[in-house]
Amino acid sequence: LGVRAADPVNTPAVNGLHLQFGSDASAEVVVSWHTLRPVKNARVLLGNAKGQYTHTFGAQTVSYTDAKSGQEVYAHHAHLTGLRPDTDHVYLAAHDGAQPEFGSFTTAPKGRAALRFTSFGDQGTPTLGKLSNGTYVNDNLGSPAAGNLPAGVERVRPLFHLFNGDLCYANLAADRVRTWSDFWDNNTRSARYRPWMPAPGNHENELGNGPIGYQAFQTYFALPRQEGQTDTTRGLWYSMTAGSVKVIFLANDDVCYQDGGNSYVRGYSGGAQKKWLEKELKAARADRGIDWIVVCMHQVAISTADQFNGADLGIRQEWLPLFDRYGVDLVVCGHEHHYERSHPIRGQQQNATSTPIPASTRTDVIDTTQGTVHMVIGGGGTSAPSNQLFFNPPACRVITSVTAPDSSTGKRSPVYTREDAPWSAVRDAANSYGFASFDVDPGKRGGLTTITVTYYDVTGTQGEMKPFETFTLQRPRRDA
Repeated sequence: LGVRAADPVNTPAVNGLHLQFGSDASAEVVVSWHTLRPVKNARVLLGNAKGQYTHTFGAQTVSYTDAKSGQEVYAHHAHLTGLRPDTDHVYLAAHDGAQPEFGSFTTAPKGRAALRFTSFGDQGTPTLGKLSNGTYVNDNLGSPAAGNLPAGVERVRPLFHLFNGDLCYANLAADRVRTWSDFWDNNTRSARYRPWMPAPGNHENELGNGPIGYQAFQTYFALPRQEGQTDTTRGLWYSMTAGSVKVIFLANDDVCYQDGGNSYVRGYSGGAQKKWLEKELKAARADRGIDWIVVCMHQVAISTADQFNGADLGIRQEWLPLFDRYGVDLVVCGHEHHYERSHPIRGQQQNATSTPIPASTRTDVIDTTQGTVHMVIGGGGTSAPSNQLFFNPPACRVITSVTAPDSSTGKRSPVYTREDAPWSAVRDAANSYGFASFDVDPGKRGGLTTITVTYYDVTGTQGEMKPFETFTLQRPRRDA
């Protein structure tokens, strides 16, 4: 295979092997790993389903220096292009002197075909990372449940996974680099076999790591750079197409009022992200090969949890009118650490919170041409769940502004306005942790296409799970 004998004493291992799709998931895959020292000849050997390695792709190395520890991290990204749609591959990742690591993946189908994807956010790590009063503790909001979710995802074997932000909460940790390594050690058992596609959350904002704090996120992932992005904003918002599904990933800190990261960065794109989003949505809805528009983002427009983060008026002001105008079908979020979903919403009340208006109240079969379904899927493993904090009857606290910075902490406190929640459909009060699985059925020309959605509570260390609910999204095929 052209890989030298391992030298584990003097050579860093291939750590945190993981995959990402490119913009065209049928033809582009990125294989990534990281080291804490420079390496030579980082590369990926690509094989077929028979195990024959026929192509070699060199990896591009990028790095950042963690501002807190001074530790430099090197990430290696091999861009595999020209792949065939709906094709199984095996691969190995290596650099000189290291034992190669193996994985496999399947490219997305081209055009309308059945496929499955999954989604959760707000994970953390299952490991202990800080010594406090002689005892090791988890200082990044992780829990043992953070180790159960990747095993659950592997049980349903999706084509790809949507990660709805707040990946590992490294910004809270004493050792941020160690926390990222723990995160990848945990998730590589799934992410080396299927792309884990992230939207950045507020806890990816790490003080000193780049001008707006996202340099670690931007180094560990190699995501498609978009028109209007700068070196500061590269890879923070992007899109991909898999079959008849267009997935758009947003960076909500750009529009949110809440001061939730290590620095307050609202408005950092100067409107560039919104301009790109509208162009992307307009093109997707005009494309007769695209049936479904799915948005993956972190902070939420809906939540019925009390004394937690709440919904953010900034999202309702900036994103929801665009979702309405171009008929977004589904939004998956995190930020609130529980599971709930909305009725399909379309339009907003003329009040202080711009309350979303439900277009229908049926919960088993939902016509997404009537409105957008929002799903909060934030039970990825954090040790601070919010499923025991629901308002009864459903209500919502909306962040409508923030105070001036506190002189001692520098943080801006949220200003909340409470509203009724006529848009609230289903929520899981009994269980804290789980993920959603989405099965796309393309249907037949001239008819309907559907997505069957199942939310699973994950209940065991090997990913044991039980379905909490199943429902169906439907819409006419765009080629009808």
